[in-house]
Order: sequence, then structure tokens, then C-alpha cells
Amino acid sequence: MSGTDQAFSQLAALVSPIGRELLDRLARLDVTPETELHVGALLRREYPTELVTAALGQHELRRRAQQKFTRAQQMYFTRAGLEQATAEVIARHRAMRFAGALRVADLCCGIGGDLVALAPGREVVAVDRDPLHLRMAELNADAYGVGAAVTAVHADVREVELNSVDAVFVDPARRARGHRMRAGDSEPPLSWSTSLVNRVEAVGIKAAPGIARDAVPGGWEVEFIADRRDLKEAALWSPALAAGTSRATILPQGHVLLPLPGDGVEHRDPGEFLLDPNPAVTRAGLVEDLARSLGAWKIDAQIAFLSSDQPLCTPFARTLQVLDSGPWDQKALRPRLRALDIGSVDIRRRGLAGDVEDLHRQLKLRGTQRATLVMTRVDDRPWALICAPTSHSAGSAG
Repeated sequence: MSGTDQAFSQLAALVSPIGRELLDRLARLDVTPETELHVGALLRREYPTELVTAALGQHELRRRAQQKFTRAQQMYFTRAGLEQATAEVIARHRAMRFAGALRVADLCCGIGGDLVALAPGREVVAVDRDPLHLRMAELNADAYGVGAAVTAVHADVREVELNSVDAVFVDPARRARGHRMRAGDSEPPLSWSTSLVNRVEAVGIKAAPGIARDAVPGGWEVEFIADRRDLKEAALWSPALAAGTSRATILPQGHVLLPLPGDGVEHRDPGEFLLDPNPAVTRAGLVEDLARSLGAWKIDAQIAFLSSDQPLCTPFARTLQVLDSGPWDQKALRPRLRALDIGSVDIRRRGLAGDVEDLHRQLKLRGTQRATLVMTRVDDRPWALICAPTSHSAGSAG
């Protein structure tokens, strides 16, 4: 039996009434790495060994998937499929761009992470050349109650007819044979995905957050998406769906920052508060736009830190109160920290070289307070800021 046949056989067993019963039973048990062997031994007294082995593997994947999907306990996964699947909160946000489309093609649908968000209120053609993932996508659509809206097509996406759809979403594979491809590579290539606009005007593409901006055609929008402060991915939108050239989106609330008109931003020494922009803002090239929207300034032309003399509340940056600020002098750091009763520091380095672990060892702090030590540059001068968190920042989570 081939590997594909064996995988299908395992899935069929898990989908059967006895397989579903076993999976439901596992969901009610406290299965941990320490108890898995004991639980497995008990279950093998009642169920076939092969089924128990498959169910335990699927149960572990479902447990991990709870970080991405609210209905993970009813879904089916492979390890690779789960790793590549879009989290539900991102998929739902992205699906809103297709609000006007009644029939959408989901190309390279995988196990259906985007599919379950695209399907409500419209028809979706789900296409993938991996028959196991395609079958899981159908089952996962059923788990979300949208299976009737899905037509599954087992094919290479480059051979699929698109005349009957209003829009296309494509998630090119960035892994091959279990390994991540080189930065910028995907299958199909990005150039093929963007060329879909010659067949369908409304196209959305999932991309890595490190995508090179010069790889994006003119007229397309690049959206960088973060879940709180964790930069997750980028999305490319064709001119028919674009609302500008770039944007930063912060989930789960869905805060959006767009380019703002205006002159350059002032550069000067740090004030009483330091703002650390969300990585989505930085990747979108919107640090100065954020500064203009807040009335803040930059502390260096090349460094993505902003400053203010007022505590600013924004979902697009973490705000820190500056306790001490001055040129970098490593020998003077200990007395500066000791004077503030600092016993532990979270070191943030941006624009200034240095061994963070070695610095931690050399400081030998004994105070009672915790602070953030920022290693950076101010007007191209090495600089150190000792900062404390502030409740004024809506971007402080994560």
C-alpha cells in the first residue's frame, strides 16, 4: 500500500462512526505526552490498534490546531497541512475583501483554512492537487456548516478553468518535501499568481511577510497582517480589490493603518515616551505615517522608533515610559540601572550591534524593579534608553 493510500485509509477509518466515537472520547480525556502511552494501552483493549494510533495522532493535531481554529476538535489535519493553514482570525479578516463576489475559486486550498472563511454566503470552488488535503478541506467545511457551498476539484491549479468565478484567492505553497523554500520562492511562483488578473480581475494572494516589495506589480496593494504584535503574513490584492499601495492590519480587532499624506517627520532626541511600532507597521513602511497621525517624531532617520512627550494610546505601537536616556556607555549602564532599582531587564536591540546574552551576564543586576533596556541609535549615535511599560498603550499586548 502506497503512502497516499495508507493516509486515505487512516482518514476513512477516522471518519467512520467508530473513528468519530474514538476521537470524541479522546477529546474528553486528559491526554498528555506523559499519559499518552497509558491511554493508548487502555483504548487498544476496545479498538483496533491501527485506529488508536491514527486517532492519537489526529487528537494531537487537533489540540495544536486550537490555537488557529475555534472548531479544531471537529476538523481533520495532517502535520504539514496544519502548519501551512491560515488561522481562522486572519482568514475571516481576509475574506471580507471578497464581499461582492458570489463565486470564488480557492486555489491551493490545502486543508481549508481559508475555505471555511470564504464559503459563507457564496459558492467556492476548492482546488488542490493533494487529494488527501482536498478531502480534509471538504470535511472541515462540513465542520463549519458550509460544506454545501463547496465544490472540490482535484487538479493542478494551473489547469483549472476560471471563467465561472468572480474572484480568486490563491495560497501558493512555500514548502516542498517538508522544508521551507527559499525566500521569495513558491509553487506556483508569485509571477504566475499575479498573472491571474489577466483572467479574473479580483485576485488575492497569501504571501510571506518577508516578501520583497519590488516583486509586487504596480497597482497592487500589499497588506501586512499581525495578530497583536506577532507578524503573521502578507496579502497581495489586485487593483480591483486594492485600496492603496500598502496597509498594516492588527488583529483581532482589525485596526488598519493606511498611508497618510504629509511632509517628512521631525527627527530629534527621545522625549518622555518611546513608541515601538508594530512589526506590521514597520514592514508596510508606515512608521512615518504613524508618526504623523500621532504627532510623534523619529529619534533617528533609519530606526523605527518614535517618541513623544505625551503618553499616546495606539493599537499600532507599544508605548514605553523613558526613565533614563543617554549616549551608549556600557560601563555606565550598571550604575544607571542600580540608581533606578532595576533587577532585571528585557533588552531590545535595534540599529546597534552587541551581544545581548553577554550584556545580561555583565550587568549582574540585584534591584527589585523590571525594565526594558533599548539599545539603538539617535541621530546615528549609539544610544541607551531605560524604559518601563505604560498602560496608555493599546499595542502593548503580545
